[in-house]
Amino acid sequence: MNQRGFTLLEAIVALVLLASTGIALLSWINTNLTSLQRVQQAQQRQQAIQNALVFMETINPLEKPQGKETIGIYQIDWNATAIELPKDGVTSIGGISLFQVGLYETEVKVTVKKDLLAQFTLRQAGYKQVRQFKDDFQ
Repeated sequence: MNQRGFTLLEAIVALVLLASTGIALLSWINTNLTSLQRVQQAQQRQQAIQNALVFMETINPLEKPQGKETIGIYQIDWNATAIELPKDGVTSIGGISLFQVGLYETEVKVTVKKDLLAQFTLRQAGYKQVRQFKDDFQ
C-alpha cells in the first residue's frame, strides 16, 4: 500500500522537536538579555563612580566636610572625617607655608532616583589659607 503525507504520530514528533528547539532558543535569548542588563548596570555604576570622583576633586573637605549635590541624574552625598587634623603646612625649603592642611577620609554615596548606585571611600587633602604672603622686597 502506498502512503502519502504525514501520519499523526510524525506530526506530533515534529511539533515536539520544534517546541523543544524553540524553548532552548528562548532560554538562550533570555540568558543573553540578562547578561546584557548586568553589563549595562555595571557600566552605569562605573560611569557614576567616575563622575562622582571628578566632582569630588572640586570639594575641599576642610571647608565643606559634608554635603549633597545633584549632577544630571546623579545625586552625590559625601561626609568627610578628619584622619589628620589640620596643621601648618611646610614649604619645599622647610618654612611654614601659607596654608593649613589636613587629611580626610570621605564616604561618598551616589544615588539615582533614591536608589543607591554606588558607595565608596576616598582620601582627600583639605586645605585653608591662614596667612598672607609678606612682600619683603620693597
